[in-house]
Amino acid sequence: MKLFTGLIFCSLVLGVNSGWWSFVTEAAGGAKDMWQAYSDMKEANYIDSDKYFHAKGNYEAAQRGPGGAWAAEVISDARENIQQFFGRGHEDVEADQEANRWGRGGGDPNRYRPEGLPDKY
Repeated sequence: MKLFTGLIFCSLVLGVNSGWWSFVTEAAGGAKDMWQAYSDMKEANYIDSDKYFHAKGNYEAAQRGPGGAWAAEVISDARENIQQFFGRGHEDVEADQEANRWGRGGGDPNRYRPEGLPDKY
């Protein structure tokens, strides 16, 4: 419920120029992009590919507009906070966040693409 309330509030504040519905649809599409990147990462099960999929999901979500970028940031922050809570090292979390910010900022996700990752991804 908090996520829905946040979406509505942010859509009203940030989506004024393009309309509140546009922000909401961008956010929903961005969440879908993030889920797809996560699913692809799990399917690929490829060593050292997590940063690539972080950057890719954030990049694709942000390409949808402000709503997509917002959703990518919220999802990325939540995921990293949960992982850090369960004992994942600070350096690894910060490296993931760097990849998240790179993709969300429009950077090419291939910067993090490991050699040998199948072209499907």
